[in-house]
Amino acid sequence: MRLAVIPGDGIGVEVISAALKVVRAVETAFGRRFEVEVLPWSADYFLKTGITVPPNGYDLLRQFDAILVGALGDPRVPDNRHARDILLGTRFELDLFVNYRPVRLLDERLCPLKDRTGADVNFVVFRENTEGLYAGIGGRFKAGTDDEIAVQEEINTFKGVHRIVRHAFEFAKATAAPALCMADKSNVMAEGHALWQRVFRELAPHYPEVEARHLYIDALALLLIQEPSQFDVIVTNNLFGDIITDLGAALQGGLGLAASGNLHPGRTSMFEPVHGSAPPLAGKNVANPMGAILSAALMLDYAGWKHEAAAIEAAVQHAVVNGQGTKEIGGSLGTKETGDYVAAAVR
Repeated sequence: MRLAVIPGDGIGVEVISAALKVVRAVETAFGRRFEVEVLPWSADYFLKTGITVPPNGYDLLRQFDAILVGALGDPRVPDNRHARDILLGTRFELDLFVNYRPVRLLDERLCPLKDRTGADVNFVVFRENTEGLYAGIGGRFKAGTDDEIAVQEEINTFKGVHRIVRHAFEFAKATAAPALCMADKSNVMAEGHALWQRVFRELAPHYPEVEARHLYIDALALLLIQEPSQFDVIVTNNLFGDIITDLGAALQGGLGLAASGNLHPGRTSMFEPVHGSAPPLAGKNVANPMGAILSAALMLDYAGWKHEAAAIEAAVQHAVVNGQGTKEIGGSLGTKETGDYVAAAVR
């Protein structure tokens, strides 16, 4: 596997270092080979060169089998333009239209809901990743005055909605996840989300084995807290998906355990932990690397390396259950030591 690695900013550098230890353990244990190229794109790189992504950067990324990213964001770049160009730019330029977020509780003591087990919190969210309110369409008029007008447009296309909803149906059909819930706000956003309604209704009959259900996004958020066990697969738009995946992270024990993939099936895809760069924690060896490690597992699973991915997931769960992790998940290890422990468990 040819792997591009962008450690990024803050704790991103530390969690990616831990994840790469686990990747190297997979090499040793399974005889796989990784050709890793670390790209320096970050706030430091931008402040030194004035470049966020080199002119040929996105074409360069397309030459790899996968991209593993740490975290991006730095107060020295107030508008975070480097993060926008690296993360959002890669999503748009490589057309990574699927944001894939599995939500799985590894240890019931980490769930903020009482009496919930791993069987109760075990679902997947598919978030449309290239349209919606994050498309960057809009502007400000008379900015900074009392007459300021700010407009942000939501973009929904038939192509964009159809392919993410179809992907969710295909996933539900191919796995032991027979229920798919589509969430929108079509009772208020009647025009844009009418398209989501139309596509969902048209596709559902083609998947008779999948139980198709619709919920408004506010009702979905409520039910995720009341009874998360009723959900198997959820599909929604860019903004709503961004919000409910953080809710899902809370259910599974925090952002430090949350992994994600930005996918275009059959093409180079990008994998990253959900958390941010947490500048105050950088360099203190306290950040939880499990999200980055599990993102590497998603990457291997996506590549078809099922046994290797399962080994990483099992090693992470073993570490979490046995208190061999960072402080906020009940352990006493640092970032580096947690990576060492999981890598040893994989081997």
